[in-house]
Amino acid sequence: RVPDPRRQWEIAVGAILTQNTTWHNASLALSELARQRHLSLRRMAALPHADLAATIRPAGYYNQKARHLLELARHVAEAWGGRIARFLSQPPADLRHQLLQRRGIGPETADSILLYAAGYPFFVVDTYTRRIGVRLGWVQEGIAYDLLQGYFASRLPSDPALYNEYHALLVRHAVVHCKAIPVCEACRLRDACRHAGRPNDSSSRSGGTP
Repeated sequence: RVPDPRRQWEIAVGAILTQNTTWHNASLALSELARQRHLSLRRMAALPHADLAATIRPAGYYNQKARHLLELARHVAEAWGGRIARFLSQPPADLRHQLLQRRGIGPETADSILLYAAGYPFFVVDTYTRRIGVRLGWVQEGIAYDLLQGYFASRLPSDPALYNEYHALLVRHAVVHCKAIPVCEACRLRDACRHAGRPNDSSSRSGGTP
């Protein structure tokens, strides 16, 4: 289900704010934007850079992220009449291309906006996805973003709701068990995981499905 336009814009803002930081810090910045009534697209597009940067300071890299937010907000304001729903209703390939043309929006951020804000079936690849995929032997370390995304997309039905839930489960598993230093006790994937002290049997594990 596609969110209402106000929520769509909040999701896009959150996708940029959460870069290189925790969701907790990004949510603090979102709350401050809302408190100062800077969260609407048109209001944000009209803000001076310094004001926006000061408001989103809790998210870190605030000068950089303020530039990226302003570029996206002003693009939608100028080219799409400030209507985020119109912008996000473009064909998915066109929308992804336009997102990637904006400074500060790479594949992960673009796909987060495509999935969570626009409701298109784009599997989001992040640090957690990569870490779990490598440790379980599904993919090789250093695999390119598009190849890793294709690995999941080719094995799962093309369903935005499923992608949303699947990614949330990967994040949850990474937060609880598959941390940078893994906590393997009570992990239900322990028997299949290379990081749980099991033999590295690529012939039996590399072909598994997510």
